[in-house]
Amino acid sequence: MPSMLDKALRRRARHFTRLVRHSVMTPRTGQTHKPVLARDGQLGLTFIGHSSFFLQLGGKNVVIDPNFARWLFVLKRLRQPGVLVRDLPAMDLVLVTHAHFDHLHRASLRAIARATQRRRGAPPTIIVPTHVRDLVSDLGFSRIVELDWWNSTEHGGLKITAVPSRHWGARVIKDAHRGYGGYVLQGGRHSVYHAGDTAYFTGFREIGRRLHPEVALLPIGAYNPPSFRNVHTNPEDAVRAFRDLNARWMVPMHYGTFRLSHEPVEEPLQLLHHAADAAGVQDRVVVMQEGVTRFF
Repeated sequence: MPSMLDKALRRRARHFTRLVRHSVMTPRTGQTHKPVLARDGQLGLTFIGHSSFFLQLGGKNVVIDPNFARWLFVLKRLRQPGVLVRDLPAMDLVLVTHAHFDHLHRASLRAIARATQRRRGAPPTIIVPTHVRDLVSDLGFSRIVELDWWNSTEHGGLKITAVPSRHWGARVIKDAHRGYGGYVLQGGRHSVYHAGDTAYFTGFREIGRRLHPEVALLPIGAYNPPSFRNVHTNPEDAVRAFRDLNARWMVPMHYGTFRLSHEPVEEPLQLLHHAADAAGVQDRVVVMQEGVTRFF
């Protein structure tokens, strides 16, 4: 008789096959735009898609978890990237939250390093969690900084602090030693928290208490089947995290770009609106269109 492990693997294979079939049959939507550049210390935020953002903060240009891939292996990208690499300015910093393929996309990272090299004559610095250096060491960055939780680094007046999350960092099955987490960026009058991938956990309160982020970028997708909530927040979890953080603005991410789980593609935003309304924070939730820069 087949073992429990065999049954679980077959069940996962069936789920993945359905995801692949749905992705292939779904038309790609969305448009690309050119980002608007900040002036006079403005906080500018441009949603590229999935968990990828272009930040203008403290006079610096930063991208977080950049992913411009049209396909993740056999999973089709369902929304166009909001901006193209060629339309981005030279980057000062690139941040990667963990080694999963939808967050650490080597081709996208290499393209950004090369584009900044061409524009500025020197590639940017990349910041990664501990034990992730080897995955980015050959991509052309000028400097690689590894950060563990609650450690910080500074770049031209911009302070970046690595913070905990409830997730995991393995690139493949056997490298579970790799770090993972989120970042809080503080520059000038503004601060931004990017949660990476995470389930809900009490650490949100500590992040808010210690670092006081103004804008919280929080994941809302990939929560079905329910076991996925061990490592991902659903929209209600994300609203709860936002309240724990005591941030001024919440921006949702990690939905609608790649079909990584079984909830309908449109469901995360629908549930987010309901959860935010029930919590009385609807006017503080900013749903961003890919490629359209917003100033906070």
